[in-house]
Amino acid sequence: MAREDGRVRRGQGELEGQVLGALREADGPVTAAWVRRRLGGDLAPTTVVTILTRLLAKDVVSRERRGRSFVWTPTADVARLAALRMRRLLDGERDREAVLASFVTTLPPGDEQVLRALLDLPGTDAGGTGD
Repeated sequence: MAREDGRVRRGQGELEGQVLGALREADGPVTAAWVRRRLGGDLAPTTVVTILTRLLAKDVVSRERRGRSFVWTPTADVARLAALRMRRLLDGERDREAVLASFVTTLPPGDEQVLRALLDLPGTDAGGTGD
């Protein structure tokens, strides 16, 4: 969707993924200003700090004070962030079983096979064999 200034508005969660992706490309801890430059510099500095703070609350980044500012380090990848978003959506539903059933029945065959293989991994409680 385009904004009044003609720029395209990012989708929900897209900016979080971009910020986390930028952090993962860094050679070490970086500042919010570094992240902003990496993403093209069209974001307000406060927007970048807000996104980083949200990612910190989700435990996918860490921060450390350096001088008068913070440096940020990723602690998870973009796949983990997407999984957290999916979990948050599921947690907001009353009938989890119905939502999960609907989700699984709409998966393409390849994705369904991946999910089944993951559920069958040792250490998961999907089959009732885990502790």
